[in-house]
Amino acid sequence: MAGWIAVLALALVAFAIAATVLRLPREGYALFGSVLLFGLAGYAWQGSPEQPGSPKAAQVQEPRSGEGMVEARRSLFGENTPTPNYLLTSDAFARRGQFDDAAGLLRRGLNENPDHLEGWLALAMALTGHADGTVTPAAEHAFDRARAIDPANPASDFFLGFAFLQSGQIRRARSIWADLLERSPDDAPWREDLAARVGQLDQMIANAPMLQ
Repeated sequence: MAGWIAVLALALVAFAIAATVLRLPREGYALFGSVLLFGLAGYAWQGSPEQPGSPKAAQVQEPRSGEGMVEARRSLFGENTPTPNYLLTSDAFARRGQFDDAAGLLRRGLNENPDHLEGWLALAMALTGHADGTVTPAAEHAFDRARAIDPANPASDFFLGFAFLQSGQIRRARSIWADLLERSPDDAPWREDLAARVGQLDQMIANAPMLQ
C-alpha cells in the first residue's frame, strides 16, 4: 500500500509542477490528467510499486511486466478454467520476461491445440512483450485468431487496444475499444468500464488533435 501511495503522490506532484512551475494552460489540464491516469493504469498492469528500488532496475523490469501480463490475462479466465501444461510452462518463462522462449512454447502447443483461445491470447501478448510493447504483425495475427475462436470474449480486443495505447497509438486504441464497445451487449459486465476508457481517449484526442 505504501508503494501505491508514493506513486499517487508523485502523480499529484507532477500535475502541480505542470500547472504552477511550467504554467500549463487550463485547457491542457484534462489532457495532462488523462495521460497521468493512463500511465497509472499501465503501471498497475506492468509495474510492481511494492518492490524496492535497485541499481539494476532495468534488468528486473521485464520479469515484473511479464508477471503483470500473465496475471492480467489469467484474471479473465478464472481459476476453474483448465490450463494445459504448455501454457503453464510458457507462463513461467513469460513471468521472467523471457518472451521469446514463451512464444516458442506457445507455438508448439497451439499446433496441437489450434482452438485454444487463451493460448492464442498468451502468444499475442508474449510477441508484443518480446517486441518491447510493439504490436507486430505476428502478434496482431494471434489476437485475430483468439477473437475468431470466441468473438463474444472481450479479452483479445481489450488487450490489443491496451497494447496500442501503451505504444502511443491513441487513435488506434480508441478505434479498437470503440468497436468492442459497439459489439458488447448492454448488460456486459465490462461495458461501463470500457465506455469510460473510450470517453477518456476521446477527451485526450479532442485536447490534442496531433496525437496518433
